[in-house]
Parts: sequence; structure tokens; C-alpha cells
Amino acid sequence: MRIKADFDLCESNAVCVGMAPDVFDLDDNDYLVILQEEVPEDRLDEMRQVVANCPKAALSIE
Repeated sequence: MRIKADFDLCESNAVCVGMAPDVFDLDDNDYLVILQEEVPEDRLDEMRQVVANCPKAALSIE
């Protein structure tokens, strides 16, 4: 499973960064960076919660 971001929708609100800072970050220009695209099986539920909490629905798991 992989985390995907729709950068056309993302407003860099950083909700995901607050929930999983080891997976998401913002660069120097405040753009989202996915640090770890592959989702380990033991973190799948956690990443589903992160995706569900994205205020712009810009994240998905494929």
C-alpha cells in the first residue's frame, strides 16, 4: 500500500504532519513532502485515520 497526495487539492494545512511527522513534512516553501510512501501493514489503520482527517481530501491510500 502507498500513500498518494493530490497536490492540486493539497493546501499544506499540515494536519498529516501533526499526526504522522515521520511520514509527512513540509518543505521550505510549505509544500507537502511524503517522506515514506510505502505504508507498513502495522500502520495501515493509522494512515487511514490520517487520510480521513485531511481537510481537503488530498490524501489517499492505493
